[in-house]
Amino acid sequence: MTKRRNSPRKKEHKETAARDLTTTDTSKMSEPEFRITIVRILAGVKNRLESFSAETQEIKNSQNEVKKAITELQSWMDAAAARMDEAEQRISDIEDKLIENNEAENKREMKAKEHKLRMREISDSLKRNNIRIIGVPEEEEREIRVEGLCEQIIAENIPNLGKDTDIKVQEAQRTPIRFNKNRPSTRYITVQFTKYSGKERIMKATRGKKALTYKRRQIRFAADLSTEIWQARGVEGCIRCAESEKYAAKNCLSNKDVMQNKGEIKSFPDKQKLKDFVTTNQTRKKF
Repeated sequence: MTKRRNSPRKKEHKETAARDLTTTDTSKMSEPEFRITIVRILAGVKNRLESFSAETQEIKNSQNEVKKAITELQSWMDAAAARMDEAEQRISDIEDKLIENNEAENKREMKAKEHKLRMREISDSLKRNNIRIIGVPEEEEREIRVEGLCEQIIAENIPNLGKDTDIKVQEAQRTPIRFNKNRPSTRYITVQFTKYSGKERIMKATRGKKALTYKRRQIRFAADLSTEIWQARGVEGCIRCAESEKYAAKNCLSNKDVMQNKGEIKSFPDKQKLKDFVTTNQTRKKF
């Protein structure tokens, strides 16, 4: 048979009865009454022990549940800490890769700059004996080769050097090579001399000339320099031309650059805007 647990009220009633029995005066009891009283007291003590044992078991069960919850929480915290460590390691790996990529990119940029510099040096060395003849009309070289046309231009404008055997044209061609009908200006002629001294004598002689012409059309001689050098010289020339026209630059109370030209005042927020104006306006055309 299964043992049924006593209800709380019945249990409380038995405990109360046991307490009452312990306070009962047993000196006036008969032997049978005394024995019955002792049995009842022992039964009450037994019930109290059983109740205490059940409560103790409930407390143990609660403790086990708390321990289990703590263990689960600790496991979750350990897993979260492991995930955080893994995430930190991934972030560290990504940062290392970014640093490596940046270093590799910087190295590539440095190599590209060095390569560009070497290419420019090679180009400048190849152009060392070259000059440009600018303003010669297109298709003039149909009757004679470009080399013959250049020799003819040199002989007409610098007669004392035209017959010099030391000055020889090695190669000449239009640049760019492909002709474009929509091009607003004529292509210049690149002339390569056999010796650097010949090129220098030609350039020195042309500097002393007021005007150089071909078939009554004004032309000019220039050194065959790289694009970067021409751009740098263009900006410097524009600034010198602006200074020669007596532009008045002053600083306003608002710390803006101001340029005064023929009574008209222009304001610029910074030096770069002023420089852009100088290099792109009428000054450049005149230069």
